[in-house]
Amino acid sequence: MSADTPPAAAQPKPITKALNCPGCGAPITLRALGQALSVVCESCHAILDAKDPNLKILQSFRKITSSDPPLIPLGTRGKIRGNDYEVIGFERRSITVDDIGYRWHEYVLFNPYKGFRYLTEYQGHWNDVAVCKEQPIVDSRLRIPLEANYLGEVYKHFQTADATTELVLGEFPWQVAVGEHAQLTDLICPPRVLSVERVSGEMTWSIGEYMYGREIWNAFRLSGNPPDAVGVYENQPSSFTTNVKQVWIAFALFALLILALMAGFEIQANSQPVFHAGYQLNQGEPRGESSFVTDTFELTGRTASVEVSTSADVSNNWIYVNYALINQDTGQAWDFGREVSFYSGYDSDGSWSEGGQHDSVVVPSVPPGHYYLRIEPEADALHPRIVYTLDVKRNVPVYEFYGIGVVALLLPPIFITWRSMIFERSRWSESDHPPNPIFNINTSSEDDD
Repeated sequence: MSADTPPAAAQPKPITKALNCPGCGAPITLRALGQALSVVCESCHAILDAKDPNLKILQSFRKITSSDPPLIPLGTRGKIRGNDYEVIGFERRSITVDDIGYRWHEYVLFNPYKGFRYLTEYQGHWNDVAVCKEQPIVDSRLRIPLEANYLGEVYKHFQTADATTELVLGEFPWQVAVGEHAQLTDLICPPRVLSVERVSGEMTWSIGEYMYGREIWNAFRLSGNPPDAVGVYENQPSSFTTNVKQVWIAFALFALLILALMAGFEIQANSQPVFHAGYQLNQGEPRGESSFVTDTFELTGRTASVEVSTSADVSNNWIYVNYALINQDTGQAWDFGREVSFYSGYDSDGSWSEGGQHDSVVVPSVPPGHYYLRIEPEADALHPRIVYTLDVKRNVPVYEFYGIGVVALLLPPIFITWRSMIFERSRWSESDHPPNPIFNINTSSEDDD
């Protein structure tokens, strides 16, 4: 406990007072005695002046029906931000946008030592709200601020609308009235929302922070389950809590690491030639009868990659070579096949070509030892004589694996960024600044005419 905080015994106890409604005689309990300005009779819903000893009626109604009762009953106590609060008031408000009505609920919470704070709920989305302790910094030339700075955070304008009070219950620290109109402006910096309310020339700033329904239910020990949240709310934090910028920074760091590893292996790789020979496939030589093996060559040093390159003088033709790299000492073999094909010609668009006269393949992680290649070439049945050469190199750099690594690292940030963009589009689609549609397809028959 700090030196500025008086001991608990010295703090005043909460004062309540039981009275009767002057309209219907129903009992009324003032929980925030001395601080509430209005109280609503739960029986006849008359709005009474809480400062008047006789509870003067400020607004009365012949008939009030409420098929939308509070989710948190009045009188319920719970703990918010580590402090105990009691729900003493309930208000239902609405706005109309494009002839569509939207309703939300506001709850007045009271602690005799901490004062008032509020909860708002719209379609399962909750906010813990308090009056701002200092005035946000805005452009005073604009009646509706497009941006505001509050305690070092920048808030962007989300929506401005005229709200109407439809129903009130309980006690309020202001003079409430059913049918009252107010202009509301929300600016957001998720998970917080900065709101300004203008009523009869008076302006009140408040700051809210998003809360999940389960947090509210746990705080007030409510039975059952909270209503499911519908859609994306204006200050709802993204389900992808990871900062997109940080993900891309992490990707860049790992990509630089891969490039450094690639550069290191490139320096070590000497692409040492170990075998070279030339062969030919005679015209019309039958398939399967031209299999042969090369002379033995030695692969020295550590386990490393081996590159097998094939070059052929094909033109508008092809040759396919079945290879087997065989360890003479152990019998271990690596089987693979490669095709060399090249076609060219002319058409209405000019000259064209396809393929090439050279091909190479890398066999990774080949241990040292004595090796030879079994070769079985194939070609078209009416092929001309094809001359081809074979080159084998030891310890060549392999770039494909680094490319696969970079692509694998790239997928998570792309996915997270995409999901974050979809989430933000859903959020801003409900604002005064909806995002441009990704696809703008006009199907109007009038345009066709």
